[in-house]
Amino acid sequence: MTIRLGETAPDFKVASTSGEISLHEWAGDSWVFFFSHPADFTPVCTTEMGRTAQLAEEFAKRNVKPLGLSTDTVEEHNKWIEDVNDTQGCDLQFPIVADADHKISELYEMIHPGESETAAVRSVFIIDPDKKVRLTLTYPMAVGRNFDEILRVIDALQMADDKNCALPADWRMGGDVIIPPSVSDEDAKEMFPNGWVEHRPYLRTTKV
Repeated sequence: MTIRLGETAPDFKVASTSGEISLHEWAGDSWVFFFSHPADFTPVCTTEMGRTAQLAEEFAKRNVKPLGLSTDTVEEHNKWIEDVNDTQGCDLQFPIVADADHKISELYEMIHPGESETAAVRSVFIIDPDKKVRLTLTYPMAVGRNFDEILRVIDALQMADDKNCALPADWRMGGDVIIPPSVSDEDAKEMFPNGWVEHRPYLRTTKV
């Protein structure tokens, strides 16, 4: 099954380091940063788990719940968390789901034969409170994720939803946004009272 943007994230019930969870129920009215790892006790994964834990406050203020996955057992996860906390100077609190049978990895197409027949590559799924998949990213096993970009794109998605706008290349919070071409000038006057700069009829930028 191919998971497309805008589709409902497949639900699942699974054991995790926080007990058994059902994705949709556990997510509640929060966004979810669901990310997979090839295996426990591997170097790049350890740094990524640690970085996610270090950014706990950043995720929380965006109403985002991190959810990790690795193709090992809960017992192995719990032992690995001790290493993550020790080597990365953090306190990992978010759940890591157990996927030793690869059911979730296969459901979300996290296993790529070109990389490994059994280990999940570094997949990212950003899921909104309506349980819709809003963004997917896939990194190769050897390359760690860019967490600045993960936070940036969450900000962008939330801004787009809140203001009915689009975001330009490299946009960051506080930067100008784009008024979509589908919004008429008349409607834009009400939606964007700060006015705008018309670079082209199809390209209008404004501050929000």
